[in-house]
Amino acid sequence: MLQFDTSLAEKYKSSSQKIRVMSENRVWKYIYCINCWTSKIDTQPNNNKAGDFICSNCKWEYELKSKKNSLGKKINDGAYQTMIDKINSNSQPNFFFLNYTETFEVKNLLLIPKHFFTSAIIEKRNPLSSIAQRANWVWCNILFSKLPESWKIYIVKNWVFEDKEKIKKLREKGMFLNEEKNQEKKWRILDTMNCVDRIQNNQFSLDQIYQFESILKTKYPNNNFIKDKLRQQLQILRDKGIIEFLGKWQYRKI
Repeated sequence: MLQFDTSLAEKYKSSSQKIRVMSENRVWKYIYCINCWTSKIDTQPNNNKAGDFICSNCKWEYELKSKKNSLGKKINDGAYQTMIDKINSNSQPNFFFLNYTETFEVKNLLLIPKHFFTSAIIEKRNPLSSIAQRANWVWCNILFSKLPESWKIYIVKNWVFEDKEKIKKLREKGMFLNEEKNQEKKWRILDTMNCVDRIQNNQFSLDQIYQFESILKTKYPNNNFIKDKLRQQLQILRDKGIIEFLGKWQYRKI
C-alpha cells in the first residue's frame, strides 16, 4: 500500500501546501516516465508553467492534480486561455490525477496522456470578482467525468500498483495521435474512439456507431456527412490496431 510520508510536509502550515509537497514527492519517488520508461521523472522548479515534472530523457512533461477521497466530476486547473492555446498547439503536459484517503493512503493514481486532451473537456469558469487578488482572471476546470474510462492509465488502482506490462500496453493506445498535427482530424478520431468506448459490448456493429450521429451533429452542426466521417475514422482505428474489422460491418475492440 502506497502512503504519504507526512513528515515531509511538517514545515508547511496550510493543508493545501502539505498535500502538495507530499503528492509531488510520492509521484517523483516512484513513477517512471510513461513515454520512454528509461528513467524516473524529475520535479521541475516551483511555478514552472510547463508542468510539475519532466523526464530528463525524452522531455515529456507532467502535471499533477490531487484530491481527497474522490476525484469527482471536474478538477480545477489554471488559466482557461492558456490551456486552450496549449491544446491547439499540442504543447499541453500529460496529467497525473491522484486521490488519497483521510489517512493519506494513495487510493488511485492515474495518467491521462496529453493526446487525449481536447477543448471539449475544458470548462471555462466565471471570471474572478473585481476585488479578488487576481481580479477578472478566468480559470478553467478539467471535466474529468467526460474522459472515457479506457483513456485512463492507472498506476495505482484501489490501493494496488498495476502491472507494469499492462501499463505499457495501455500507453500504446492512442499514441499515434501524439504525432497528429491537424487538431480537427485528431478530435474527430477521439470522438469516434469515445463512441466506441461508450458501447458496452466488446463486439459492435456499424449501426450501433450510427446511433451517436445526433450527438455528433449537435457538436458539428455544419457537418452534413457525420456517418461518412464515422466510417472513415473507424478505418483509421482499424489500421492503428484499436479495433478489428470482422466483416459485414461488425467490429471488435482490441
